[in-house]
Amino acid sequence: MNETSHKLASPPPLAGEVDEHRSSGGGIGVDERPLPSSLPQAGEGDSAPRKPRKQQFKRDKRDVHGWVVLDKPVGMTSTHAVSIMKRLFSAKRCGHAGTLDPLASGCLPIAMGEATKTVPFVMDSRKLYQFTVQWGEERDTDDSEGRVTESSPARPTADQIRAALPGFIGTIQQVPPRYSAIKIEGERAYDLARDGQQVELQARTVNIGRLELMDIPDPDHAVFEAECGKGTYVRSLARDIGRQLGCFGHISALRRVSVGGFTPETMILLEDLEALCHRAAAGEASLADALMPVETALDDIPALAVNGSDAARLQRGQAVLLRGRDAPNFRGPVYVTVSGRLLALAEVDRGEVVPKRVFNLAGLLGRARRPMKG
Repeated sequence: MNETSHKLASPPPLAGEVDEHRSSGGGIGVDERPLPSSLPQAGEGDSAPRKPRKQQFKRDKRDVHGWVVLDKPVGMTSTHAVSIMKRLFSAKRCGHAGTLDPLASGCLPIAMGEATKTVPFVMDSRKLYQFTVQWGEERDTDDSEGRVTESSPARPTADQIRAALPGFIGTIQQVPPRYSAIKIEGERAYDLARDGQQVELQARTVNIGRLELMDIPDPDHAVFEAECGKGTYVRSLARDIGRQLGCFGHISALRRVSVGGFTPETMILLEDLEALCHRAAAGEASLADALMPVETALDDIPALAVNGSDAARLQRGQAVLLRGRDAPNFRGPVYVTVSGRLLALAEVDRGEVVPKRVFNLAGLLGRARRPMKG
């Protein structure tokens, strides 16, 4: 499996991020209405006394730091999932680490608070998908929601399918779906396609580490499992396999099984999370039990422990030079800890540790444990 190098430059705004917007206080509010030009006199109109309106209180936002690995249901957008997490945790900042289509289910890692600084490491990690291809039709969206553009009565055999798969394993060129979030001259491809414009996307280099045929439940469908790198479109993979086999095909079901170190064992269903919130409100549980620590996203880079004086310098954004047996003998990104607590993301070069991201972990911290690997 190829490892992806990480640059600790300032990350772009989070995909699906939901920021807190406060009202300005001006204008007419929800429960404020302009008075009529003339007020009814005694005995005129409705004499029933008006009930006083209940004052609405806005829930205070708080600092929450960690990862929620949502088992996203079919039909929900990734952005909507983020807004739900933000509401349940009353979190100030929240964003997901890679869009999952509404028609797809499964692993959607959502970062809260200081965990958002580690999102690029998750987005660069390997993903595992299980998907079902329906043969006989190619559609303009490459999934079951689109319009049929090609059709064929041919149906592939298991041997034919297995013989075609090696051509899609490794580093390959892949044309993204026309209905994708890729920008063309500042416009999203799916917006152009919905407006009826011709969308031509260039092939991109992607890496597929594993692709296996798992099941053939009936002649019209085949179930696959694929492990792939950043930027791979499973819808395009289904489309291209169908073209290679000469029978056409599109995605009819898609589930993301894992993203990097976020595996099925770390996922939580929305209904289970809502139940935990109710128990937490009653003082019977803690939302920290649903949060994985911020550093969970950093498993693929080395950890570096420093002493208190070096930690103080790094906290102020100053570089430190380590000598002797404590000096790291490698170059590249590290995450720095002091007394077991996450302190910063840094770059190491010839013993010099330069901080790139400093963490401020005051507030609710994730404490859910990662399941042991068997």
